[in-house]
Amino acid sequence: MTGRVQDRIAFITGAGRGQGRSHAIRLAEEGADIIAVDLCKPVEGVPYEMSDSADLEETARAVEALGRRVVTAEVDVRDLTTLQTVLDDAVAQLGGLDIVSANAGIAGPFAPADELDPVGWQTTVDINLTGVYNAARASIGHLKARGGGSMVLTSSMAGLKAYLNAANYVSAKHGVLGLMKALALELAPFSIRVNSLHPTQVDTPMIQNPAMYRLFCPDKESPTEADFKVASGASNALPVPWVEAVDVSNALLFLASDEGRYITGAALPVDAGCNLL
Repeated sequence: MTGRVQDRIAFITGAGRGQGRSHAIRLAEEGADIIAVDLCKPVEGVPYEMSDSADLEETARAVEALGRRVVTAEVDVRDLTTLQTVLDDAVAQLGGLDIVSANAGIAGPFAPADELDPVGWQTTVDINLTGVYNAARASIGHLKARGGGSMVLTSSMAGLKAYLNAANYVSAKHGVLGLMKALALELAPFSIRVNSLHPTQVDTPMIQNPAMYRLFCPDKESPTEADFKVASGASNALPVPWVEAVDVSNALLFLASDEGRYITGAALPVDAGCNLL
């Protein structure tokens, strides 16, 4: 039996760990070859440890263990020129491009809008919005050459609703939603479908850190993971504090597969009902 994306080629940004690694593994399980890129170094102002080269290598090993091909590169999504070169080279190696997961993103720094460091604002917008645009921009020509494909942009529940002390993140993720709609309209004539994913909290290092605990528990001086679990759970309608990365990956797989062949311009929540509250 063949997989749901058998022999298709997927480009995933932010693939070193977390949702990106989960996406790479899930698509590989269903038959895809993977182009996996990540920055693999710290970003100034980001209040948690970023992925590194060893993380990206681990993603590659996991894909290869499933019998699929993988090409990796360390690249900053803010650098369109290098990103384009890396993707062009990888497509030449693997033979095409069918699926794009513009997943790379950061959370933080967090502060009230009138106290937010302007560098923190710009970095978040540059990675979470412009970086998504750059991944899409670098991919469009390859998808057109293929005669169509699926592009999935990772936004957030913060792309559909606001959160306190996160104006930079909320603005960038709302921007991803607008970008998705614009791209879906422009690329539909080329049989390229464009959709966005809007997760609630996902159990990855991006949320499991003291900065996120403080964001969700502003009334506590030194909130713990247990405090965050309670506060995070209160933000979801379903009785769970967060979802797992594979839950988001399964939504990506659906949108990228033929099961989603007529879905474009859709903002798909994977949110445990967060948007209902």
